[in-house]
Amino acid sequence: MSIAETRSATVAGAVTAGANKKGVDAAVKAAGGELILHAPGTTDKSRVSAGALTGAASGTEPVEIDADGGTVLLHPVTVGGRTSVVEVFVSGHELGEGTARDWWILLGIMAGLVIGSVIVVDRLARGAVSSARNLVQAAMAVGGGDLGVRIQPSGPRELAEAGYAFNRMADRLVTTRTSEREMVADLSHRLRTPLTVLRLDAEALDPDDTHIGEFSAAELDRRRGIRRIRQAIVTLEGEVDQLINTTRAAVAAQVAEAPEEGLCDAAEVVRDRMVFWSALAGDQNRKYQVVGAQLRVPVPVARAELAAALDAVLGNVFRYTPQGTEFEVVLSRRDGWVALRIDDAGPGIDDPEKALQRGQSDQGSTGLGLDIARRAAQDAGGSVSLARAGLGGASVVMLLSDPEASPKQANRFGLVGRLARERDRR
Repeated sequence: MSIAETRSATVAGAVTAGANKKGVDAAVKAAGGELILHAPGTTDKSRVSAGALTGAASGTEPVEIDADGGTVLLHPVTVGGRTSVVEVFVSGHELGEGTARDWWILLGIMAGLVIGSVIVVDRLARGAVSSARNLVQAAMAVGGGDLGVRIQPSGPRELAEAGYAFNRMADRLVTTRTSEREMVADLSHRLRTPLTVLRLDAEALDPDDTHIGEFSAAELDRRRGIRRIRQAIVTLEGEVDQLINTTRAAVAAQVAEAPEEGLCDAAEVVRDRMVFWSALAGDQNRKYQVVGAQLRVPVPVARAELAAALDAVLGNVFRYTPQGTEFEVVLSRRDGWVALRIDDAGPGIDDPEKALQRGQSDQGSTGLGLDIARRAAQDAGGSVSLARAGLGGASVVMLLSDPEASPKQANRFGLVGRLARERDRR
């Protein structure tokens, strides 16, 4: 169609320039193709109806009309108030020429996209399947009694969260079993008191020897009963001792293998969890900053508990702020306290007091996220507070006590200082 427009423009240019019949014929010949110049008012040899020619002559723009075997381009040319029409016919073969190659190219592109998509999806699915398989194998191992199994969370966000939840569950199972064994050992130890009394009472009874002297049948039965009582007490004491020793040994071995649950490095927890959240932040085009997580910062809270609290707060940032919202994680240590602050540039929290209440939420959730952080902070002798962040959104601050902080010195001035000095003199 572009070529047809070029041909009609060649003839139209000659007519507009006022060329004579010989010049116009030369232009028609030079344009080539099936081209007809209709003089004003003539419709001879046209592939379209006279009405179509008349309608095209009344306009100023080229018109395309479907005809038998192809398409006709009608180009009106007005000179001196009289309008001629240049008719160019384009066959269906010319219109469809080269489209088979284009279709093959498109089919090749489609096949390449399908193959590439299959490869990408296969790689993604393989990672998800591998993570799920590791989780299943670890669960089967724990179900078989091996509570020391832990997994490295990986894969999609949901599977990674399931992995962290599985590790926490396994830690809780270990703690629960340790507590149960300690309780069994304590209860077994308590049995020693009545057993000692029974043993002393049994020793205070008459002798149980039946081989010296002549005894009646009743006396023989009594002495044999005393012997059985003493033997039963000795056997029961041995069983209790065996139970206590076995339970204590199992607990000692378990405690030796397990890491210390009462103290963890907050900076290491922040770095470890930000490996997961930074990938999600990159997917959502969120700018983030981590400050103060380079040096060791110990806090008196279990690693799993602190990680769960941090995940709960960061999960709220990703869940309740738009994609692309900036956030910041700051860890600081001063005056006997460790502060873990999470700021965002979102809309903020309208009712901070209600947000800190367990089960209360204006977003349709369970309302347990901030409560998890609050309980973890309280277990570490601290608290959780909500405020307006410097970024414009919400600021969640977890305040934890510093186990390595030196004790504060008493103020040597004022009434308290005077009382302290008098006490020192005494």
